[in-house]
Amino acid sequence: MIILAIDPGSVSGALCLHGDHPLQPIVDDLPVVDRQVDAAGLAMLIDQLRPDVAVVERVGAMPKQGVTSTFRFGVAVGIIHGCIASHGIPMHLVTPNVWKRHFSLGPDKEAARALAIRLYPSVEGLTRKKDAGRAEALLIAHWFATKG
Repeated sequence: MIILAIDPGSVSGALCLHGDHPLQPIVDDLPVVDRQVDAAGLAMLIDQLRPDVAVVERVGAMPKQGVTSTFRFGVAVGIIHGCIASHGIPMHLVTPNVWKRHFSLGPDKEAARALAIRLYPSVEGLTRKKDAGRAEALLIAHWFATKG
C-alpha cells in the first residue's frame, strides 16, 4: 500500500510518499504558485505518485490568526481535499493530537523533525529547520502505516 501523507499549509505545506516500493519514503513541499497550493501541480503529482490512500492532517483556524491568512489556509486545505477526492483516493483525516500522541510529541516542530531524522536517517530533505512540515508529513505517514 502506498500512502500519501500531507501536512497542509497555504505556503508551507508538505507531503510524504511512503509504502510498498523499493525506495525510501519521499518528502517534498507542496507545489505552490502565487502563494497558494497549486491545484494543477498537486493533481499532476497525485497522477504520478498513484497512492492507494491519503492521510491529511485535520486542521482548522488558529487563535489570533488574521482573516486573510485564515482564508488562504482554508483555501489551501480545500484544494488538497479536492485534488485527493477528484482522484478517487480514500482520504483519512487525523488531528495533530492523535498522531503526535503516538510519538509522545508536543507542539515543538523541531522535536518532530529530530524524530523523523532518527526514524528515517537516509530520507533526504529534512536537514533544514524549515523542513519541519516535511518531517511532520513523514511522521503522519509512519503513524498511519503502523497504527493498525
